[in-house]
Amino acid sequence: MDMLVSPLPGVDRKHLHQTLDAVRERVSNLFTSGPHDYYERLLAYLDWAVDAVGRLDTLVSSADLDRLVLTKRHDQLLAGLNDFTIGTTQRLVNQLVSTELRQRTEIFGAAVASLAQELQRWQLRGLPVVADSSFYVHHREKLEDTDFAELLGVTEHPVHLLVPMVVVDELDQLKESKAPQARWRARYTLAVLDRLFQESTEHALLRKADAEVQRITGVRRGEVTVQLLLDPPGHMRLPINDDEIVDRALAVQPLSGREVTVLTYDTGQAIRARVAGLRDYKLSMPVVDEPEEQATTKKKLPAKDRGVQVPAGRKGGQVGSSTNGSVGT
Repeated sequence: MDMLVSPLPGVDRKHLHQTLDAVRERVSNLFTSGPHDYYERLLAYLDWAVDAVGRLDTLVSSADLDRLVLTKRHDQLLAGLNDFTIGTTQRLVNQLVSTELRQRTEIFGAAVASLAQELQRWQLRGLPVVADSSFYVHHREKLEDTDFAELLGVTEHPVHLLVPMVVVDELDQLKESKAPQARWRARYTLAVLDRLFQESTEHALLRKADAEVQRITGVRRGEVTVQLLLDPPGHMRLPINDDEIVDRALAVQPLSGREVTVLTYDTGQAIRARVAGLRDYKLSMPVVDEPEEQATTKKKLPAKDRGVQVPAGRKGGQVGSSTNGSVGT
């Protein structure tokens, strides 16, 4: 079972790993060598659950706590605590507790292992960057042509581009845009992602590191890798897509151990990222001259239709003006 917890923003990765392992060790000991009396075994399990929540509630999401500790069987055992003294239920309670302890041991073991693997993988990755759909649509260079090292000012460091699924969904919607540029860029970007992740969503190479120092810049650019950020099991997206992108970037930051950069052309997205504690990199499109106000010309009605008295002898109802502003004669 590949299970990865979602560290809360600011959580130290090593501390989380050590805490998960300590909780796993305790539940494993209860399963293999805990009390034999069914009621004492039940109380020991419930005590472990309380302790586990107390250790983890400031480290992982509430959804993780529900999957790891506060399961439906936990709620059933807790609710029936006062009714489990009847002799005929002792065997059933003992089986339920043993099953729960075994499953908690397995699940925490999987969580510890998957977190260790993820931490190891992030040590090999570059600067984490999350770009929103505005970047893919409006940037002057296409995805495969973008020099992320120069753009972000990281020169020789590798860059790891993260693509949340909400961004993929936005690009899918933009395929039907009425704007030709947005429509073409969305289809192009999705085609590149589809090609990169034909076999796996884990890790894809967008650009290799330069073999040697560039003559013009005098630097050697690092590689650019790409990763899809899939929605975790049971994840409920936030109502506003910009907030969802920030939320996914925040989930990555504790795992990466590095500051995550949000790359965008949208001012609102940049502000959201900045307020959340992420590094925002706001790009700007060229500002054109302010458009001049269009002069509106109205068809002038004949003088007689405007209630103007027409002097005798004027044909067609036209009024002339002299240089001194008097009516011409």
